[in-house]
Amino acid sequence: MSVLEESFGALRSPVSDFSEELSGLAGIYQDDVNLMVWQRQLDSDTEKAVFKVLSAGKSFSLNQIVSPENVSDALARRLPNVDGRDALIRDIALLVDAYCCLFDLNTAGLRLTQVDRAMCPRFHVDQVPCRLITTYAGPATQWLDEQSLNRQKLGRGNNGQSDSYSGLIRADADVQQISVGDVALLKGERWEGNEGRGAVHRSPGVDDGQYRLLLTLDMA
Repeated sequence: MSVLEESFGALRSPVSDFSEELSGLAGIYQDDVNLMVWQRQLDSDTEKAVFKVLSAGKSFSLNQIVSPENVSDALARRLPNVDGRDALIRDIALLVDAYCCLFDLNTAGLRLTQVDRAMCPRFHVDQVPCRLITTYAGPATQWLDEQSLNRQKLGRGNNGQSDSYSGLIRADADVQQISVGDVALLKGERWEGNEGRGAVHRSPGVDDGQYRLLLTLDMA
């Protein structure tokens, strides 16, 4: 590869990519991909488990370092003890195993949270190498592709204005949204070589009486 080609590659705008296979998440290692989505439908047993967990009326938040070997036990201790919850535990264990395998990790930082509001309502980038996000219920994570945003307006660059008025979101831009069940990997600012290129995303609004069940995994 010539010096010119290398320079062009380094300057290419980050893009999002999609796969219908779990193995497709490995696409996050492509230099120009900063958001990789495994598009999937939750099976009926997992959907029922999510409904029962949220219907238990016990607000919960689990934030723990887990390994593929102990995550099922950790979830069994903390999740509401409802019939059928094993399907949800199995799905989360699958994602922990896949995340640790993909990044050659022994453990991962797991956060499973029931929320009734937007946790991070403004568009932002994460100060992590790479975060896995999936929403089991409720509205899912939103993001902006590179052509739809002005990165200079992130954070303090907004001059105290909302995202709608700061110029962060370009005119006629489409706000993208992950679907319930989809699994997204988002490169952050601490992915080597990705400084200033982290995936720009936010939590969606949540209607009164509505709940989200959100899972994130980080490198512990």
